[in-house]
Amino acid sequence: MSHPSTIFPGSFSNGFVVSKQQSAKPPVALHVGDDPVVAGDLLPLLVRYRMLPQLVREAIVDRAIASVELDADVEAEAYQAFLARQHLDMDKARTEWLDRHGISEAQLKDMAVRDRRIQAFKSETFGAKVESYFLKRKSTLDRVVYSLLRTREANVAQELYFRIQAGEQSFAEVAKEYSQGPEAQTGGTIGPVELSTPHPALAHRLSVSHPNQLWPPIRLEDWFIIVRLEKTIPAQLDDTTRQRLLDELFSTWLQEQLQGLDVAVRPLGSTSESSTSQVSPSSELDSQS
Repeated sequence: MSHPSTIFPGSFSNGFVVSKQQSAKPPVALHVGDDPVVAGDLLPLLVRYRMLPQLVREAIVDRAIASVELDADVEAEAYQAFLARQHLDMDKARTEWLDRHGISEAQLKDMAVRDRRIQAFKSETFGAKVESYFLKRKSTLDRVVYSLLRTREANVAQELYFRIQAGEQSFAEVAKEYSQGPEAQTGGTIGPVELSTPHPALAHRLSVSHPNQLWPPIRLEDWFIIVRLEKTIPAQLDDTTRQRLLDELFSTWLQEQLQGLDVAVRPLGSTSESSTSQVSPSSELDSQS
């Protein structure tokens, strides 16, 4: 019997369909269009397409949330919300979706509530750390509105600075006429943006400025820039920011779990240690980011 083909470029015409029935020799795990992919090829393909680190990452998450329990009404709400997002409210559509993906309704429910369990894990594990982390991050979370003008000529920058300082022209007028960056379209106005967004040297200037403070031209890489702080918008620990910080703490924790974690990859059916290779999930995730 010939070995079923794996995935070939240009063979994705009919989408991704999971096969519910597997042939005995060799078992077909799924079809990509008309091309069967045997179970023994899945692991090499995960390695080849650099998807194994994501698999390991999700396995670590599953282990972490294994003890997280949700109330029945929370699970039911999460499931119904998932069905609504996927347009699977109708029984027929849901049945077709399950058949197409080769999973049971119980598996579908588990998928639907997984995000809620992850969120519960974040809150339970890192919720008490959010306020101190916010204070640590606040200087980069504060937002600013500022005016910027850039040119490649030092003498031009100096002349334009004197014009603005003397009130001969407004910053907006000078920026529209002379700035060589996209900010010319807005009269030099940028923001509001977080202080982590601009170049570090520029962000430092803005962080120590008071409103309407005009700075003399400074050299920044290939540019000479003139900048003026318009206003600062202090960061607030609202629900949106709290969720963002929870996500950041969770991501840091997950990266720590991945650091130094080696995954042994052994071909299906092999019992030889010499055929085992090592994959470092953390380094591969870093290389993909």
